[in-house]
Amino acid sequence: MTETWRYCGNQIKLWRTEAGVSREELGKEANYEYETIKSMEQGRRKPSARLLQIADQMCGAQGKLLAALEYLKPEPFPARSQEYMAIEAEAIALNWYEPLLIPGLLQTEEYAQALISESCPPLDDETVEERVRARMQRQDALTRRTSTVFNFVVYEAALRTLVGGEQAMRHQLQHLLEAGKLRNTSIQVLPMGRCSGLALMGSIVLLETSEHEHYAYSEVQTTSALYSEPAKVSELSQRHGMIRMHALCIEDSVEFIRKVAEEL
Repeated sequence: MTETWRYCGNQIKLWRTEAGVSREELGKEANYEYETIKSMEQGRRKPSARLLQIADQMCGAQGKLLAALEYLKPEPFPARSQEYMAIEAEAIALNWYEPLLIPGLLQTEEYAQALISESCPPLDDETVEERVRARMQRQDALTRRTSTVFNFVVYEAALRTLVGGEQAMRHQLQHLLEAGKLRNTSIQVLPMGRCSGLALMGSIVLLETSEHEHYAYSEVQTTSALYSEPAKVSELSQRHGMIRMHALCIEDSVEFIRKVAEEL
């Protein structure tokens, strides 16, 4: 988004200069400090909707500056995961292992809000709101795409992280129990101490498309990778298979999740 910020900020500066409006005058009218206006014009901060509206009025831009709002909307997903999201949206089978967090397709809004709002560096409120909305919208797939198979394996640690606090986590665990009742969805728990060599090495998502193309996706901290090479997909599939082999069966997983929820 940085280039977009710079372009929009430069347009504000050009219109302001042409209209003979100083940064001080624009800042006073928009209720911003001089340095804030400067940062927005230089693309170091995202030009706000309020600034664009005030600048458009003061500089006589007749809507031309306001038109920039369409291009300043936050992306619903981080750039590094957008290709994966496109494939996930069309997959006919998904096998997901997650060691420390509840998989995105199974998160409650409260859990997702707590998780996304704690990003570092901090995201602005608009971006947090858009990403939470997009995450919730993704979950429609579980009920809308009834012919798609969704299999999830969750490490015990992910059930005990208390993201958002005890109440939020209790709601999240109850949501897992409800999601597990869907005919096309299975949820298994990998108890701590089992398959430790692989369980702690990061998430694995395996995808199959309607053209029977196979992908593997893995994500840690600020890095993610989407693989289509058969050798790499095979390696991660074997790792996932070993993890799933050590997980509890679906029925025992339900009891395990229910017990953890009761302990909160």
